Amino acid sequence: MTKGVITITDAQFETEVLQAHLPVLVYFWASWCGPCQLMSPVINSLATTYSDRLKVVKMEVDPNPATVKQYQVEGVPALRLIQGDKLLASVEGVIGKDKLISLLDTHLN
Repeated sequence: MTKGVITITDAQFETEVLQAHLPVLVYFWASWCGPCQLMSPVINSLATTYSDRLKVVKMEVDPNPATVKQYQVEGVPALRLIQGDKLLASVEGVIGKDKLISLLDTHLN
């Protein structure tokens, strides 16, 4: 089981997300995004905490326009919780750790 966040691209999205056996939290970010810097430690922490129930991947928005468009990412940071081809939850902007845990627990339990 992978612990930690996996960095992916458009080309890897189908294999790493849509064909994953676990639900996947996709973290859309950008290197120039200040709020993304705040979210990264939270995402990394949750990737370890939920590693038995959740796969966490991150995707930089600028070099991966196809997935960004497909999942209607309009701002970063953005989160999409996906299982198979089903979008379970969608969040744009900074979200606190407690609120994110609540969101995950709602869909994973």
